[in-house]
Amino acid sequence: MKDKQSNSLQIITIVAMMFLYAMIAFVTNLAAPVGKIWGASFDDPAQAERMGMLGNLFNFLAYLIMGIPAGNFLSKYGYKRTALTAIFLGFIGIAIQWTSGMFDSFAVYLAGALICGFCVCMLNTVVNPMLNLLGGGGNRGNQLNMIGGTLNSLSGALTPMLVGALIGESLAGKEIDDVNIVLYIAMAVFAFVYLVIRLTPIAEPTETGEKVVYEHSPWSFRHLTLGVIAIFFYVGVEVGIPATLISYLTPKVGFAAAGLIAGRYWIMMLIGRFVGSAIGGKVSSRTMVLCVASVAIALMVAAICIGDSIMAKTLIKGEVIAVPLASTLLVLCGLCTSVMWTSIFNMATEGLGKYTAKASGIFMMMVVGGGVVPYIQSMVAAHNCLVSYIVPIIGVAYILAYALWGSKNVNKDIKID
Repeated sequence: MKDKQSNSLQIITIVAMMFLYAMIAFVTNLAAPVGKIWGASFDDPAQAERMGMLGNLFNFLAYLIMGIPAGNFLSKYGYKRTALTAIFLGFIGIAIQWTSGMFDSFAVYLAGALICGFCVCMLNTVVNPMLNLLGGGGNRGNQLNMIGGTLNSLSGALTPMLVGALIGESLAGKEIDDVNIVLYIAMAVFAFVYLVIRLTPIAEPTETGEKVVYEHSPWSFRHLTLGVIAIFFYVGVEVGIPATLISYLTPKVGFAAAGLIAGRYWIMMLIGRFVGSAIGGKVSSRTMVLCVASVAIALMVAAICIGDSIMAKTLIKGEVIAVPLASTLLVLCGLCTSVMWTSIFNMATEGLGKYTAKASGIFMMMVVGGGVVPYIQSMVAAHNCLVSYIVPIIGVAYILAYALWGSKNVNKDIKID
């Protein structure tokens, strides 16, 4: 009887962690479209574009602050307490964003976005190893993480679509109160998952008791240092492409349609991850990045060059409308960015041995690029949205160069045992 109850609780916990996997993308991708609602309240278009991306910047700034502390918290308090703390922070962050509408305060909204960033950073630290633990490691643990990653991509696709559907065609006169239902759903999910995990006994991994001695800094490895910079650019590119796409399309097709089209970028990422998983055992990380980075650069350069000169038909809410072909090319970039994180991580941590754990904490800090790079892009987009894609082109060009030259481990003489 106890075994049946234990199995039932474990299944419930796995489902709860799947919800959290989806919530990571939901909370992250909520920052850009909700930020644009706040940005629309500023009269100057250039200022509106910059302010609209501030929420996204604050959300990702949290990774720089919380990356290493989150890992230390996990090491000291374990998976369950770290997960509960992260969920609590997520609930508080969403609640603060909700109250920002009551106080009509952009600063309060930014505070909520920052706290949500703390939540997502901690969840990213705990969800993968926790699902692996619940699955008993091995193929089963990997399978659970793959399912979670699929839900993450699906949630990322649906978020801008949902916000766009609630707001309608125009941002004019809209306030954060118009997306309250989305915030209520987020708070309800956080509260439910908190209760489930609180009531579920979760076994923590056993400690060997052996202290790891580090003779060198992880920064001593050149391919890791250059890989950390590549991750910074990657996350910025991944977020900046669809976020700016909404700004580009909104004057042409309305905010709702723009959100639906931008959501297709995340669907492309979902497809790309399926394909990447299928061929990952046969194609090296280096080859994969060289291929997708080259294609991504070509797609963005082509989008800038053709501009609005070529139109294409697309189906939106049962209606066929004309959109610039450039937007389709930018959506297809999702196929390319889908496999970059894992591939860059694999190249950067190859041969690190015991330094891999410390490298993971550094990588988590560099997710801040998802706020910095899109914010820089937004400053260019305030003058010309398509030309602003020069910013992600530079980022992908660095990633391409990293795969070509920077990913080679030239520090094999450093002791790692």
